[in-house]
Amino acid sequence: MEKFKLGGMGWALASSPGSSKFRLMNTASIHPVGPISCWQFPLLTMTVKPAARDHRAESVPVSEGQVVIICGVSGSGKTTVGKALAQRLHWDFLEGDDFHPPENIAKMQRGEPLQDADRKPWLYRLRAELSAHIARGNRVVLACSALKASYRAMLCINPGRVHFVFLTGDRPLLSQRLSQRSDHFMPADLLQSQLDALELPDNEFILSIDQPVAKIVDSIIHRFSFMREPSRS
Repeated sequence: MEKFKLGGMGWALASSPGSSKFRLMNTASIHPVGPISCWQFPLLTMTVKPAARDHRAESVPVSEGQVVIICGVSGSGKTTVGKALAQRLHWDFLEGDDFHPPENIAKMQRGEPLQDADRKPWLYRLRAELSAHIARGNRVVLACSALKASYRAMLCINPGRVHFVFLTGDRPLLSQRLSQRSDHFMPADLLQSQLDALELPDNEFILSIDQPVAKIVDSIIHRFSFMREPSRS
């Protein structure tokens, strides 16, 4: 309520919440006993025209967080493709394996496949990390198996900001790649368990790994128009 004096008397401008209409009232007529609505004193009604909007401000781009998750079983090249994509776009890169608790890593090193209960704390950690990046307006590429639809639902914080790309290949090619890898805690014997758990989506972007990494990256950038915009990270 905006108060002022007019002709030696106390007056006030008051309005209801969200309204552009104001009423001029004499504050001397309000008895100070309990709450009272100024709308009981309809002496004068006027409409205030909203200030003109500054369209120049609207044209300034707003930082918008985006996440692209490169999915697939072990050996599909998630990390290789994810790093190449992040480097091309000048985005941040996250390695999903870095968020596994020590118990999960030890289990996989023993050749034991992870169960849903094992992956739950891992997925919660990834979800929190992605939420923080989106809140800061960062643009991020995450390499993460995300084998099941329920896992992807956990990571899809905002369908307009989180996007999935699946890398797929036949078993011989995947096995060959795993046999040549010596710097990873997951043994090649667990490939079948991942293939058994894999739930390919019907409406996500799926790419074959039987092509050069640069071509895969080109296809991903061509698929998502926001990737062709300047990075705001």
